[in-house]
Amino acid sequence: MAPRIAFAGFNLESVSAVPQRVELAEFQRVCTRGAQIPARFRGTNTVPGGSIAICEAEGAEFVPLFHTLLGALGPASDEAVAHYTRELLEGVADAGRLDGIVLFLHGACWAEGHADVERHVIDSLRAAQPHLPIAVALDYHGNVDARMLRGADIAVAYRHSPHIDMGETGQRATRALLRMIREGRRPGLAVARPGIVIPSIMSATSLQPLATVMAEARAAEAQGDCDISVMAGFSYADAANTGMSVICLDWQGQAAAEARAQHFARRLHGLRRDLSGAVPVMPVDQAMADLAAHPATGRPVVLLEHADRMNDSTHLLRALLGRDVGRVMVPFLLDPQTAAQAHAAGAGARIAVRLGGKSAPETGGPVEAAAEVLWTGAKSFTVSGRYQQGSFVDLGLTALLRIGRVRVSVVSHFAFAVDGDPFTIFGERAQDYDVILLRSKTHFRDFYEPLAERILVVDTPDLGPADVRLIPYRRLDVTRAWPWCELPEITKEPETGEV
Repeated sequence: MAPRIAFAGFNLESVSAVPQRVELAEFQRVCTRGAQIPARFRGTNTVPGGSIAICEAEGAEFVPLFHTLLGALGPASDEAVAHYTRELLEGVADAGRLDGIVLFLHGACWAEGHADVERHVIDSLRAAQPHLPIAVALDYHGNVDARMLRGADIAVAYRHSPHIDMGETGQRATRALLRMIREGRRPGLAVARPGIVIPSIMSATSLQPLATVMAEARAAEAQGDCDISVMAGFSYADAANTGMSVICLDWQGQAAAEARAQHFARRLHGLRRDLSGAVPVMPVDQAMADLAAHPATGRPVVLLEHADRMNDSTHLLRALLGRDVGRVMVPFLLDPQTAAQAHAAGAGARIAVRLGGKSAPETGGPVEAAAEVLWTGAKSFTVSGRYQQGSFVDLGLTALLRIGRVRVSVVSHFAFAVDGDPFTIFGERAQDYDVILLRSKTHFRDFYEPLAERILVVDTPDLGPADVRLIPYRRLDVTRAWPWCELPEITKEPETGEV
């Protein structure tokens, strides 16, 4: 009898300080259910796409429940967490015979009423289904400890940032789950934490010394029957377990898993200073001076406003307006009010805008300018880049504006501008511009590192600072973590009274 493998995904990366909660309706807007999941995700570089591929290759029946993914926004509402936890439990109960389930969770979802959203989801399922094998596929930027995964049998995370291996991660989780079912044995599963908190901008896996650690993990897997996930954590989600971690899945047993996880945690611990300073960052005025002294010469210069967490910061946009730095593109600025205003005025109109900077005071406030509407309408596309390749993206009502030599695509739904799609959907190319203002952290590197003349990482006073010591943590005990503590402890989980 073919194994029956259920799949469910509830995924959000939360910045705790963002004032806007992500309500249930927003998750529902992008939720795919039942038979729509294989129809939409088969063949895509996504976790469900990878899970489907392994089930079909190994003769298992894929039982899709739901999948909702919103990327990086603010906290989830308690209502949304409760809704999808309940939908998960009811879906599993109604699915008939199941031999296992793959859960796709981020690891850094934050909600006011939950100390650990992912732990709540896993524990709730384990309590309802005490004997059901559970595999969890996680984001590389998840905050993880042993208590989060106490109800799971299998856990793996992305190995790359940019996350070009989302499909592979779904494959790894599903393949390990099927092996557990067929062999009738559970592998060792261990978590170790080096006590390090780094900003997202330092977490690209092509940077040193992370690249070396990742290569060592792959070498250890080649020599042993194991799966090692070295995770950067997400410093902008304030939790007791915020920070880097290592998950080891080892078929030689629990002791082997513990030893490998501890080894790589110690490796990271020894590299903590280098990990925290892998990328140089500069203030806005230094970036503008660099552009003036070294204008683009045939290939675009990328300005990375990495501290922007809601895709609506205006610090660099304001600095660029009125400067002669060539043709400038600002893709996917989140501002549904301005998009609606432009749409009402129509293409060709000139409008007075208050653009961006509306999500929080730290974003810089709206830019007041006269803009020409070049195009307006509903816009969606299928991702062509390797990150989430094949996924459908709905930008909602969208407008392409021109302010002097600066063009801005204004969207109504949050979306990552990390590859060439923000240009090709308007019949343009990234190479057509001299300066491109991005708001990514690591995902841009896959497309832009070979394309750009140079990349300037710019620190602005927004909600995602490069210096994590500026973050006002409430849940994280900073006295036990680098860079606050010179010699943090290597632990399996935070030592708090929380259960």
